[in-house]
Amino acid sequence: MTESIINLETVNPIEFFGVNNSKFDILKKKFSNLKILSRGTQIKLAGKPEEVEAAREKIDLIIKYLERNGHLSENYFAQILGDSEDENGDGSGENANIIDGNDVLVFGPNGKVIRAKTANQKKMVAVSEKNDIIFAIGPAGTGKTYTAVALAVRALKNKAVKKIILTRPAVEAGESLGFLPGDLKEKIDPYLRPLYDALDDMIPADKLNYFMANRIIEIAPLAYMRGRTLDNAFIILDEAQNTTDLQLKMFLTRIGPSAKAIITGDMSQVDLPKNQKSGLIKATRILKNIQGIAHIELTGSDVVRHRLVREVIKAYDKDQAREEELEEQRKERRMNAVAEAVKAD
Repeated sequence: MTESIINLETVNPIEFFGVNNSKFDILKKKFSNLKILSRGTQIKLAGKPEEVEAAREKIDLIIKYLERNGHLSENYFAQILGDSEDENGDGSGENANIIDGNDVLVFGPNGKVIRAKTANQKKMVAVSEKNDIIFAIGPAGTGKTYTAVALAVRALKNKAVKKIILTRPAVEAGESLGFLPGDLKEKIDPYLRPLYDALDDMIPADKLNYFMANRIIEIAPLAYMRGRTLDNAFIILDEAQNTTDLQLKMFLTRIGPSAKAIITGDMSQVDLPKNQKSGLIKATRILKNIQGIAHIELTGSDVVRHRLVREVIKAYDKDQAREEELEEQRKERRMNAVAEAVKAD
């Protein structure tokens, strides 16, 4: 029999134990073979040495979380203990070890943990430390915009920047802005909704409203960036595949000396008119070897939405490759036909 005493002096006991000891009951249920008692700001564990050590490790993780974040929901409390299902179905997924490692980007409202989940998302975080401009290109659902917003929020919380500027081109995806109801802001807001959604996940509503009202966080269509110098800011240009060459050049030349910028885009979802080329294609080509500019390519393996999204992307990629192959065959047949006609003459 081993005994161990853990002090909770560095955290709010109510946040640890929960209302009516709801979280403490989860802890006791998880380690039902141990005798667990609470006395003021102390917890006493008694039982087999290996079980006491296991419980102590989990409790230490919870204490560290509360020291950093101040609040922890029952859901995340259970996930740290490994007592609730995650994406692996066994409590062994990322949320079960949310304090381990250095890849936690932001602690959101109600204890939500925002972190890089895939290899390329983690690479995106790593290169942001050493580069002031990042191009993050990849298909839908790979978390490129979400990770970019998390990096921006982290920079703001750490006082590395004074403001966040989020922008995207207001290009219709098969619909016309003119037919939407409301004034210009109301017409444009649906295009900026993904950015609002990401912010809602990372910043409490009252604080987000304050940041927006005081222009500490600014969300605006790309056209509003013209003529400005964006400095001491973390700037994100989302949906950059829908910018023209001149628009993207305009954006890149707005960046001030103490700013960071992330440009995200999906080459497979260009909504520009057929007579216009995406400026993102040219930018990623001509800016490839400039020091301080990084290029990250996310793939289907980085998809963090529904598991079927990855299969949808694979199917479309396969069909596009087939179409390109057929087009090459048609070109070759046309060239052969021309060659035969020349010979016949």
